[in-house]
Amino acid sequence: MTLTQFFDVPHAGFDTLIDVRAPAEYAEDHIPSAINLPVLSDEERARVGTMYKQVSPFDARKLGAALVAANAARHLQGPLAGMLGGWKPLVYCWRGGQRSGSFAMILGQIGWRVETIAGGYKAWRGRVVQALYEMPFPLRAVVLDGNTGAGKTALLPLLAARGVQVLDLEGLARHRGSLFGAVGPQPAQKAFETALAYAIAGLDPLRPVVIEAESSKIGNCRLPASIWKAMQAAPRVFIEAPAPARAAHLIAAYPDMIADSARLMGIIEMLRAAHPADQIAQWQAQAAAGQYMDLATGLMQAHYDPRYAKHRARQDKVVQVLRADRLDVAGLDALAGQIAAALAAIRPV
Repeated sequence: MTLTQFFDVPHAGFDTLIDVRAPAEYAEDHIPSAINLPVLSDEERARVGTMYKQVSPFDARKLGAALVAANAARHLQGPLAGMLGGWKPLVYCWRGGQRSGSFAMILGQIGWRVETIAGGYKAWRGRVVQALYEMPFPLRAVVLDGNTGAGKTALLPLLAARGVQVLDLEGLARHRGSLFGAVGPQPAQKAFETALAYAIAGLDPLRPVVIEAESSKIGNCRLPASIWKAMQAAPRVFIEAPAPARAAHLIAAYPDMIADSARLMGIIEMLRAAHPADQIAQWQAQAAAGQYMDLATGLMQAHYDPRYAKHRARQDKVVQVLRADRLDVAGLDALAGQIAAALAAIRPV
């Protein structure tokens, strides 16, 4: 099967998509919906590669064939044991070569209608790169902006519930976009780009899409230049809310920080290079005493708000300012309604 677009595979009519690469390769990135049935483990792949370079290609192929056969037998007696005669799998490896070809040959000899992807994962990855890095961003963006704690992230699902198209970059990156934003292991850059490409492909290019204001890097995940440039040029809806409401929202939005005082203190320590020692000591004392409203307010006023203002001074695209006195559940829901109405008056670029 030859791919013409990165999202060809889910619509190709196959029953199961099988990635036969080693587990580490699969973990870094894989075609969505693929299951991993490795014909060589990570250790086995390293052994074959070492033998290929240090002994001979012939000996490496002989060892590889034996290992592939043993692993194929294990898969046939395990996850594939219940597959019926009409099952139609699609198999791929790194370049669509020996690993996928060997496994597909075994499946084909059984009688299953099996195909491989020409060029394998490498060809599919090339289509993802083309979509994200070689083509312009295909959507009309509107950026949702506002200072820290203004509820931007919480507004995205509320907007989606109203039928507004949203692109949740922080959700895809599994990070809340600040030093305090880690929510667990982030995807590898390639896996982030895969999720991003599929999310974009699922949106209607004739309708605007709301994207939360971000830096060009969300945790360890970098935004493709095409998306970053589109965000920089897009009109912005700015959420303005008083500091007490924003502080209260931050406390509600970051329960993991409150539950882990050691982690909170450690992150405050990471701000030492940017602030005087007495300021760091005050924030750490507030964290230790559970004075979270004071801590959140201080961090906003001394750290985040000035940095947001400096960045925003380079922007001239704010076309709508919406003010919210409260950012609780009811306040955010009302704000989402205002934003949805405001989008009708904006002509995105």
